[in-house]
Amino acid sequence: MTQQSPALVAALQMVSGHQLQDNLNAAAALLQKAAEAGVKVAVLPENFAVLASDQMLPCGQQEAGSESIIRTFLAQQAKTLKVWIVGGSLPLALRPDGSVIADRVRASCLVFNDRGDEVARYDKIHLFDAQVDDAHGQYRESDTFEAGDQVVTVDTPAGRLGLAVCYDLRFPELFRALRDKGADWVCLPSAFTWKTGNAHWHALIRARAIENQLYVVAAGQGGHNSSQRRTYGHSLICDPWGSVLAEVNEDGPGMVTAALDKHWLDQLRQQMPVWSHRRL
Repeated sequence: MTQQSPALVAALQMVSGHQLQDNLNAAAALLQKAAEAGVKVAVLPENFAVLASDQMLPCGQQEAGSESIIRTFLAQQAKTLKVWIVGGSLPLALRPDGSVIADRVRASCLVFNDRGDEVARYDKIHLFDAQVDDAHGQYRESDTFEAGDQVVTVDTPAGRLGLAVCYDLRFPELFRALRDKGADWVCLPSAFTWKTGNAHWHALIRARAIENQLYVVAAGQGGHNSSQRRTYGHSLICDPWGSVLAEVNEDGPGMVTAALDKHWLDQLRQQMPVWSHRRL
């Protein structure tokens, strides 16, 4: 039987601002670049279209209706470019069961196939409520967002994908659950602060990849998003051995790609079967 060629994936880095259309234009340019490079699955960063907290609720309410802008954009881009798209995260005032949220939104990561169909949705489980010694100071996502409660995987051309967003990276039990559900790789749309990213980004990504024997495709915001907010960037793709295969090493928009080799992943898991060695 002929071995299937590894699928090319991309992590797209942005510096989203407060203008929705400008952000969508920037995302479209990167998605076009990914399609031209032969990418099968492209991952956008967290809050790629809407970044300002005061825009989340009105945008999320609009996205929950029939006049959605961001969901329509993602579906059209996927269908036109013939690329699977992991839509970073967007605000959505609608729970997976169809009930409406009155005063907050979900941070939803939507996956679209290359026909423009929405095939998966993950709502960010862990909300970033923390004091950070930067110009922004305090971050309280729970004031704006309602936490999700479902672990989500979906089959893609690059293997089974586990969905996680930004602050989820600090919670290894989620990645354990994604591996238990058959994940070969995990996406991580992010908007890490510069301070926390500089300290922990690489260490946490490599740890999650190594301990779970997964590829991690981390697409970040990277640069000065506003006068008070600087994000870390360093969008990267890490393999299950902990090696960084590709990385954006400067601020600003960018793209990195790598082929996710499922055959090598299976070999690694057989040669070092840590999953069967677990005791707790």
